[in-house]
Amino acid sequence: MTIYDVSLTISSDMPVWPGDPRVEVGLAASMDQGDMVNVTRLALSAHTGTHVDAPHHFLNDRRTVDNLALDILTGPCYVTQLPDDVDEISAEVLERVPVGTHTTRLLFGTRNSKWWSAEERQFQTNYVSVTQDGAEWLVAHGIKLVGVDYLSVAAYEDPHPAHITLLSAGVIILEGLNLSKVPRGFYDLYCLPLKIFGADGAPARTILISH
Repeated sequence: MTIYDVSLTISSDMPVWPGDPRVEVGLAASMDQGDMVNVTRLALSAHTGTHVDAPHHFLNDRRTVDNLALDILTGPCYVTQLPDDVDEISAEVLERVPVGTHTTRLLFGTRNSKWWSAEERQFQTNYVSVTQDGAEWLVAHGIKLVGVDYLSVAAYEDPHPAHITLLSAGVIILEGLNLSKVPRGFYDLYCLPLKIFGADGAPARTILISH
């Protein structure tokens, strides 16, 4: 059994979506300063690092992260590794992905993951993303969870259409994966977002297990 931790490490200098609050990791109590314990203080967006989007993020429909189905967030998945010359994940590209007829969880490794392995700290706007017709393809083919290796499933210039198509259909969106060391193939996915009441998303420790 091999375990792949595909989560990003949360740190104060990690990239965040432009306009979102920067990540702050500090100490509320420090033994070096004479306190009896160390206590870490966090300030961050719900969409920091590896995270899950709930429908409420774009639809304002009160379907929040604390109510997402765990049976979708965990289970068999397929990881595909797209060539570096793929600039967008369109329906045409998806037609060439060897997705089995029973696949319901699909993760996309792209050239985006090279930024994570290189510890790139600046937000990149030219990341590989899912197009509108790609999102429609995923819904039509019964995908229930889609994972991408940058901070948004949709293009930076217009993130709304693809998000709305997926979330309206009940597809869970998993963003910010580091798939740089994961070979193409089938895995067991374990993705557990923090159970934050009323939140439109949450960071998630995410692992893949191959047998």
